[in-house]
Amino acid sequence: MTRRSSLDNWVRFTIVGLLFVLYTPFIATCAALNNDVTTFNDFLTGYPPNLQIKAKAIWDSIESSEIPVPSTTDETTAVMITDEELFASLDLKNKESILAKLLELRTQLTNEKTDYEQDQQIYNHWTQFSEQISSLPEMGKMYLQSLRKADLWQDGLTEQKERILTLEKEIESLRVDASLDAISQNFTGHDWLVIAAYLLLTTVLGGILAGKQADMKDFFLGGRRLPWTAVCGSIIATELSAATFLIAPAIVFSQGGDMTYIQLALGTILARFIIGYFFIPVYYKREIYSPYDYMGQQLGSRVKNMTTFLFMVGGILAQGARVYIAAKALQVITGTDTTTSILIIGAVSIVWTIMGGITTVIWTDAIQFLLFTFGAIAALCFAATAIDGGLLALTSEAYHAGKLKAINLNFNPKEAYTLWCGLIGFSFLTLSSHGTDQLLVQRMFTCKNQKDARKAVLFSGLSQILTYLLLFVGAGVFVYYKHNPLTGPEQVVVNNDSMKIFAIYIVNVMPPLLSGLLMAAIFATAISTLDSLLAALSQSTISVLYKPLVRPEASDRHYIRASRVIVFVWGILLTGFAILCNVIAQSYADLIQFALAMAAYTYGALLGAFLLAFLPTRRDDLGLMWGVPLSMLAVFALNWHQTMAQWIVLLVCLFLLIQAFRHLHREPWKILYTGLAVLIVMIVSMAVIGTNAEGEPAFISLAWPWHFPIGTAMTFVIGILVGNRKENRIDTDPIT
Repeated sequence: MTRRSSLDNWVRFTIVGLLFVLYTPFIATCAALNNDVTTFNDFLTGYPPNLQIKAKAIWDSIESSEIPVPSTTDETTAVMITDEELFASLDLKNKESILAKLLELRTQLTNEKTDYEQDQQIYNHWTQFSEQISSLPEMGKMYLQSLRKADLWQDGLTEQKERILTLEKEIESLRVDASLDAISQNFTGHDWLVIAAYLLLTTVLGGILAGKQADMKDFFLGGRRLPWTAVCGSIIATELSAATFLIAPAIVFSQGGDMTYIQLALGTILARFIIGYFFIPVYYKREIYSPYDYMGQQLGSRVKNMTTFLFMVGGILAQGARVYIAAKALQVITGTDTTTSILIIGAVSIVWTIMGGITTVIWTDAIQFLLFTFGAIAALCFAATAIDGGLLALTSEAYHAGKLKAINLNFNPKEAYTLWCGLIGFSFLTLSSHGTDQLLVQRMFTCKNQKDARKAVLFSGLSQILTYLLLFVGAGVFVYYKHNPLTGPEQVVVNNDSMKIFAIYIVNVMPPLLSGLLMAAIFATAISTLDSLLAALSQSTISVLYKPLVRPEASDRHYIRASRVIVFVWGILLTGFAILCNVIAQSYADLIQFALAMAAYTYGALLGAFLLAFLPTRRDDLGLMWGVPLSMLAVFALNWHQTMAQWIVLLVCLFLLIQAFRHLHREPWKILYTGLAVLIVMIVSMAVIGTNAEGEPAFISLAWPWHFPIGTAMTFVIGILVGNRKENRIDTDPIT
């Protein structure tokens, strides 16, 4: 069979599959229209009298059951605040119109729930009736008709459930918006002046410290003359971000929350030693601007382009998510949607990056690290002084409430905050983020030598002390609100999103000016996240796309001007994705899992490719052509099990298999290895292993820290098994 005919067959298969997906709902709709009978007596029309009598007796013998009504709110753990209680404490000009709208929506919701209960009873009746007549041969035709009838009622229930959930979300949105509007009024004009002054001061100071960028080495590597202490502070500021600053306290404050998140520090500290003593020396052997230059030199230019692309995709996913998290918290001071905050963060980040390249980014990051360290200490001190007995009493109450628990030895692979996830999963995450991600590796390249770079990465492990401090702040906030219960508006916002609790504490509890300084710290961490990525994306774009494809022989001055334009373009794209995260985040249990899980799609593939280049495997890049997409697909399959996601997995797997047969037909054992990897991914995507609490199919899933070693293993193993043996490597022993 020719390659052209193979491709034609694959296209035909794809078209047939898509037609099947589209045709099935159409047939179901036609069946519904043709079988829309209203009552059970109508249903019996046309059957013999003896069957009608028997069926009627079975129908009447079925008892009604209690019907659970769908809801988006968790009334078992949340303190419920009525509309009257909420708006009695709010001083809003449009209070009456909002209350009238809420009353109208709640009336609609009550009617929908009543209809749902009635229709659910009828559906249950039809289902039980079908089950009872299924074993009666004389009622075979009636049994098939009853199944169709049950399906019709089930379709109607699905539509009703969607309407109920939509109404509940609309009601909740009105209540939360009104509450945020009231809370934001506590953030005074003086606080806004503090934020503006901080941003202005940092911009001016960053510009002065950046100096003049005469060439590419200055713009992207800071001339390799920056002090390791500033680089260390920049690494900490970038890796913690607004996600940790806001969510770490919320994790401890939340229902059943504790400090087990700190176990993840064990793996990240171990990984920093591996990076400092093994990765950094090979980077400093030659004049390179990114880890992808190193991989390209070891495995070929195709790998450099591939890993750079992975970094770009992963950077947009992970850092866009973190900017979105910061914007969510800033709703507490703006009282508006997240879009405005994201636009502010994006604009300042673009200006800072364009102004001075990596040097400005590092110095402003170092300033921000000092600011949010001070902010965390101030928040804890204020909570301690507000409690009788001070810090000792706060610690005692937090301990007895279980908030100080820090070790979880559970082997449940679906739990993220366990000792094993920390030691294994987070080791792989840090090896990738700090060892192969241009976002953080670029900082190490700005040091004077590999000794200073090693110091910067090792001492950046002190960030875990700050993480623990933020977790302890969460315990302090919990104890504070135990003595001073949340107000109605505060409770409504926390019920909707518990991750906003620290921002609420800052605005409503901390004294004026200090609250402005702390919210400036949140702005700072968000800007630090974005400007760091913009600098890295700009460098990668120049290296992989612009310089080799557009202007290969231009001057350094031209490349610096082009880099600033590229920073602006990437800034627009990142800001747009951060706004889109409002939809994507709804599929994750909490925002910190959302932020870190986004990185898993590319980090495993990046680390696997790096290890193939770094270790003496003597393999070329052929295996990565299958290992990288299968790594990303495996993470996707672990996260998404909807029908559309399973179709995506199936089609991509088929495409990869076809490519394996096309390019590896002379080495059938390599096709076998690829086929086994494809089979594993498809099992992860589609295998049903039971049912969940709602009675729905349960699929294979693991806590997000395990996605990193799985993705790495998939890339590395396929890279070795499918890759060709390569005798000549640039570094025959890169570890020494």
